[in-house]
Amino acid sequence: MNSLVQHTRVALLSLAVAVVAPIVPASAAPPTFETSARQAILLDFDTGAVLFEKDSSSRMFPASMSKIMTSLLVFDELREGRLQLDSTFRVSEKAWRMGGSKMFVGVNTEIKIEDLLRGVIVQSGNDASIVIAEGIAGSEKAFAERMTERAREIGLTGTQFRNSTGWPDPEHFTTARDLAMLTMFLIREYPEFYGLYSEREFTYGKSLDGKPITQGNRNPLLYKAVGADGLKTGHTKASGFGLTASAVRGERRLVLVVNGLDSVRARSSESERLLNWGFRVYNNFPLFQAGETVEEAKVWLGDAGTVPLIIEDPLIVTIPKSSRRGMRVKVKYESPIPAPVNAGVTVAQIEVTAPNMEPIVRPLKTGGDVDQLAFFGRIKSAINFIIFGSSSGG
Repeated sequence: MNSLVQHTRVALLSLAVAVVAPIVPASAAPPTFETSARQAILLDFDTGAVLFEKDSSSRMFPASMSKIMTSLLVFDELREGRLQLDSTFRVSEKAWRMGGSKMFVGVNTEIKIEDLLRGVIVQSGNDASIVIAEGIAGSEKAFAERMTERAREIGLTGTQFRNSTGWPDPEHFTTARDLAMLTMFLIREYPEFYGLYSEREFTYGKSLDGKPITQGNRNPLLYKAVGADGLKTGHTKASGFGLTASAVRGERRLVLVVNGLDSVRARSSESERLLNWGFRVYNNFPLFQAGETVEEAKVWLGDAGTVPLIIEDPLIVTIPKSSRRGMRVKVKYESPIPAPVNAGVTVAQIEVTAPNMEPIVRPLKTGGDVDQLAFFGRIKSAINFIIFGSSSGG
């Protein structure tokens, strides 16, 4: 049989439509961005590609961005049927006395889950977070342990929670990368609840003079024309000003985390700049749909001359727009594939390369069964292959 071959026919076909200009050399400088944030990361939601990062795996204090996990645990309870939106939790004295940002719940009152969620997500209420923690786990400490356990289940390896609010604690920490992963998980897992993060205000309780208390969402991007639809701000003296956010433009969604900024204004401007840069400089390029035939591979001594090579999942590439012309797609496998061939077996891989991008490699599986020819058929087919390069009469 022939040695390992690299089939490039698919690359030529897929790129011929989009590429008519000269190839950008692989040595072209990658896109750059400068930010005053101590930690930052920008991800493409669909592909998980990292468009920008700065100390994204270094330990940091999340402050109120911790409440993304607090709300996620409520969503878990709602999905499992252990809570309903009209279920209520009683406000303890601890929750009522809690300082920092508040929903202004009354001690010993019963608050609906639906209102508590808005108190946490929109108003960033520390009191509401503690009400939820005590209502679900019995104590805030036990709830924080659940938060950390849930983080491990999701794959957040650099995160540890000590409370439900993000209140300063040297053992309460995360990373920008973990917060981005948590955000992507929440958006995918709970689209029915994600809309809460885009609400700009929530009214709950009354002031001393009897007027309703309306508080606005602290996420500055919700008030800008950047496509933002969530999530959560955070600030303590130790953490600086931070924001975990997501935005959609057209069919693209980006996820952003910045932290360690020195002011509310810097948080707003830096997050807006980074999002605009990501949408402007990068783009997604769909190459293959799920289940699509990428290549017809030759079969040795089979009752069919070829077998389709199928990609199971969609293949979308996120690269700088300037790198598109340098994109190359290769299919690699041992050719010809010997019969018999069973469907669903990994026999090849597709590799996508482009300037300023780590190679993307995905497996390809056989899309059908090919039986082996009978003895005399194999003899005839072998002769045909030697003479004509075809292992069957088809």
